[in-house]
Amino acid sequence: MSWLFGYKSKVPPQGADGAPEPPGPPPSAAGAGQVAGDVNLTKAERKAMEAYRFDSSALERAAEAARTLERSQHAREALELSKMQESTRQQEYLAKVKEYEAHIETSKVEQKRVDHEERRKTLAEETKQQQQRAQYQDQLARKRYEEQLAQQQRVQEENLRKQEESVAKQEAMRRKTIEHEMELREKNKMKLLEAELRAKAKVDRENRDLTLEQIRLKAEENRITVMEGIKTAGSVLGQGATALLTDWNKVVTTVGGLSLLALGVYTAKGATGVTARYVEARIGKPSLVNETSRFSILEALKHPIETAKRLKNKPTDALQGVVLQPKLEERLRDIAIATKNTKNNKGLYRNILMHGPPGTGKTMFAKRLASHSGMDYAIMTGGDVGPMGRDAVTAIHKVFDWASTSRRGLLLFIDEADAFLRKRSSEQISEDMRSALNAFLYRTGEQNPRFMLVLASNTPEQFDYAINDRLDEMVEFTLPGLEERERLVRLYFDKFVLQPAAEGKKRFKVEQWDYSTVCSKMAKMCEGMSGREISKLGVSWQAACYASEEGVLTEKMVLDRCEAAARQHRQKMAWLSEQEKLDHKSITGGKGFLPQ
Repeated sequence: MSWLFGYKSKVPPQGADGAPEPPGPPPSAAGAGQVAGDVNLTKAERKAMEAYRFDSSALERAAEAARTLERSQHAREALELSKMQESTRQQEYLAKVKEYEAHIETSKVEQKRVDHEERRKTLAEETKQQQQRAQYQDQLARKRYEEQLAQQQRVQEENLRKQEESVAKQEAMRRKTIEHEMELREKNKMKLLEAELRAKAKVDRENRDLTLEQIRLKAEENRITVMEGIKTAGSVLGQGATALLTDWNKVVTTVGGLSLLALGVYTAKGATGVTARYVEARIGKPSLVNETSRFSILEALKHPIETAKRLKNKPTDALQGVVLQPKLEERLRDIAIATKNTKNNKGLYRNILMHGPPGTGKTMFAKRLASHSGMDYAIMTGGDVGPMGRDAVTAIHKVFDWASTSRRGLLLFIDEADAFLRKRSSEQISEDMRSALNAFLYRTGEQNPRFMLVLASNTPEQFDYAINDRLDEMVEFTLPGLEERERLVRLYFDKFVLQPAAEGKKRFKVEQWDYSTVCSKMAKMCEGMSGREISKLGVSWQAACYASEEGVLTEKMVLDRCEAAARQHRQKMAWLSEQEKLDHKSITGGKGFLPQ
């Protein structure tokens, strides 16, 4: 309602000290004069006089405004509006008061949170300080303990050093004492020996005449004895020669006896050699033969169980359990059937060359071929011929003589035959090796009904032409293809994993997984590997199972071993030099394989 009194709801201006300044001068003249008179008053006096000052014009304006308001038709609405504005301002003031109180409460809560956080940080810092203090104290205690141990060790070492020095001094004193005693003994011995020699020399000088006389008497007796023996022997021999020469029958008897004695000596020597060769051919085996299925008394005594098993074994199919390319299998089957019929009909055997990368089954097929045909087999290595030197020729002749005595027929398998059957024209070979090659050519010049020759080589291009001329069949064994590898993996997985697990061996169990899918996957991983390498992979599966803690073979273990084997195979291939790659042309060959 301030507008009724002429203030127009404006806040009077305040001075610098916060007190309201006096209102402006009134428009009347009297007011102007009064203001002019108050100019010289102080600020405090002016404020004191302000309370007693009255503005009459304000009353007039208020009366005029009241009359105007009474005459207005909206007077009541204006009054209500003014009341509502005042109520709104009071509510706004209360809301601000509540907001201020809420702000104060929030500030208190925040202050409490800050205090709590500070206390927590203080406790954490105190805990940290205590831990550091405890650690530091522990370090100090440990350091003191270590220093005590070091001090004790130094004391012990010092005591030990002093003891060693004392022992060394005592040992030196004892050694000096012993040396001094030995020196004294030696001096005493030398003095005693010198005295004895002097006494002996004195006695010898005194008895010199007697000694010379004894020597002369002994020499005279010895000479007389020798002369008597010579005379007696001469007389006996002279009488015997006279009696022999004068009697013709005695001369003939003597000559005949000496002749018969010489004949007996040479006959016994020859008979002994013949008997030894016969015994070696029938009972033993030549030194060049490493393995044979031929029965011998010595081998039967050394290995009775193996000999009994070999005698009980019946002829089997040459390709039983063999994984081969169909064309190669057909060809080897024809060779096996022809060899068996040749043996039954006592025909001439044909010589065969089997060549290809290592581990493709050449040796195994030779054994199977001999067993299928009912023949004995003997295995020798070409590398054993070279170290024998000049004895190699005799050894080769013994092998063929031994092979010719077999009643069942013998399949002579020479592994790594290129080691001593090299070309004589281009290869630099020794005279002993050349002689051994010539002896081999001499014994194999014609086909024989007693033995069959089978050569195996990884580099057949190194053979001498005369060796190639003696070969009737040449069979190439190449690396297995994908289908053959898969069959081999399945074969060895069954042999080395499933069968031992089914037998219930200790620490050998197999986890359940899709064996067929895993075998197919491993066959693809084993590209380029030979049958021997795949068989070794089967052995590595067993080793992985035995090395595990629980003795259980898992799919991951099988695949890891297969991957490791493939990686090692690639490394071996990378190690081959260019010359080795040229020599082993079939190292990445086709599909044929015979398992070991």
